Amino acid sequence: MKSDFRARNHPAYWAFVVHRVSGLLLTLFLPLHFWALGQALRGEVRLDGFLRWTEQPLVKFVETVLVLLLAAHLAGGVRLLMLEFLAWRGWQKSLLAAAAGVSIAAGLAFLLSLA
Repeated sequence: MKSDFRARNHPAYWAFVVHRVSGLLLTLFLPLHFWALGQALRGEVRLDGFLRWTEQPLVKFVETVLVLLLAAHLAGGVRLLMLEFLAWRGWQKSLLAAAAGVSIAAGLAFLLSLA
């Protein structure tokens, strides 16, 4: 029982959780993305209305979360590829922190670009 808790408190476990959850949330976002793209097919007026709606602060916040999810999923995937194809080294533990840092930096850069 105690070893179970230690395994779940390890940074690699949390990297696994973030990668899986970000992938799941991105999958749930895809139908909404395709619907938004479909607005362009329904005419300029529909697309313009949708684009005006996206100027709301809550939508901008959700866009920032989406960019953070994309960056987290990308960084986690690159980390997994490195673990899979490179020989194990002690520095690979630092990949967890690097993946988190890259994700947060991408989210903040996007947020700053909105201002």
